[in-house]
Amino acid sequence: MIVRYLERSRDLGKTLGFTGFDVVELPESRATRALDRKQEEGRLLLSRLEGMTFIALDETGQSPTSDAFAQWHSNFRDNGTRNLVFVLGGADGLDSTVIKAAHTKLAFGAMTLPHQLARIVLCEQLYRAMTLLAGHPYHRA
Repeated sequence: MIVRYLERSRDLGKTLGFTGFDVVELPESRATRALDRKQEEGRLLLSRLEGMTFIALDETGQSPTSDAFAQWHSNFRDNGTRNLVFVLGGADGLDSTVIKAAHTKLAFGAMTLPHQLARIVLCEQLYRAMTLLAGHPYHRA
């Protein structure tokens, strides 16, 4: 399902000036304690994200409408952002250093979602954002 949304986003996004819809998964820490795992994963994430604009998925983040989410993309593109990255934490969540370094935070509501489901929701919303910006009838709400 993720692949389908990414392919559709990539195809439609090209016509709107967007490129590169990909999923990159980093290795999970093998540390025993949750705090140590989060910190180790946080260091790895921050080293990979250096110089990039990124949005952390976090329960304390904004919960924009789909229209507002599409507008975020348009604004980032129009302001020259070359790489916009959405960061999902592992089972223990994101380390506070990652959340603090993020450009902004995004939440999919108050409920906690499993990592894989959050990834699907994010990919679908990326595709929905592209359809909204293109005036495509996919978004009917």
